[in-house]
Amino acid sequence: MTAIESPCVKLCRIDSESDLCLGCHRTLAEIAAWGRMTPQARAAVMAQLPARQLASDRPRRGS
Repeated sequence: MTAIESPCVKLCRIDSESDLCLGCHRTLAEIAAWGRMTPQARAAVMAQLPARQLASDRPRRGS
């Protein structure tokens, strides 16, 4: 089984509304735990990232 690479793109800024990193779309808890996560847990997070990215790219109400 191969390790899952980090989705970090070195654009580390947390969005105050979503509490997600604007670069990789992970939560602070996921970022902090990444090195201790099992490959299965990392894969589960990775599977959620595309949907999080799409949601964050949508215009926000009042914008």
